[in-house]
Amino acid sequence: MKELALIMPVYNEEEILENVINDWTNVFEGLDIDFEILAYNDGSKDKSLEILRKNAENNSRLIVRDKKNSGHGPTILQGYRDCAENYEWIFQTDSDNELGTEGFVELWKNRCDYDFLIGKRFYKNRDASRKIISNVAKIITQILCGKGVSDVNCPYRLMKTSVFKDLFLKNESDTFSPNIIVSGFVNRNNIKFSEIPVEWKNRSTGTVSIQKMKLFKSAAKAFFQTIKFFIKMK
Repeated sequence: MKELALIMPVYNEEEILENVINDWTNVFEGLDIDFEILAYNDGSKDKSLEILRKNAENNSRLIVRDKKNSGHGPTILQGYRDCAENYEWIFQTDSDNELGTEGFVELWKNRCDYDFLIGKRFYKNRDASRKIISNVAKIITQILCGKGVSDVNCPYRLMKTSVFKDLFLKNESDTFSPNIIVSGFVNRNNIKFSEIPVEWKNRSTGTVSIQKMKLFKSAAKAFFQTIKFFIKMK
């Protein structure tokens, strides 16, 4: 069993992708971790898949999975399930470089004291609509599962696999935001967790895949699925 799997969904990130893969590889190697990076190409329309495959030729730690587009949530859930048996820890972050490698050392060095370690994003410039959605997600999670994790949908999380593997299997494959459900599970079951501040940076490349009204519709779907899941689990 390897120590760590990094689950990284990829969608149209050709401009930054190679740098992101190299940065995470260097951080993990610097910490002497036995790791693999599982990059899930979620039906990218640019050269992301080509770049991933080219990098995998020279990086034995990089595993490339190509799949039809299903969205961020179903993609990371597939990754969680794929890694549920063969890795001690799962770390999930995105390929857009909005959250860099700087905070990971703090998570990793404290892992022996916790089962769940997550970033708490702070912003220099934050879109108002996303701030509203994040706050609503936190409130819904607290109502359903109690207080605990602050940034419930932060894509910067280190999870002890044995604690969460059954949860991964209980989620429906099309779950829009499994990370919110994971955070709710932590709150409801009083799982030992730690939050550290991580800086969110505006993306310098690519485009945000969900914008404006579509963002609110997507959030509504995520909230409905979360409510349905935890009511069913009572």
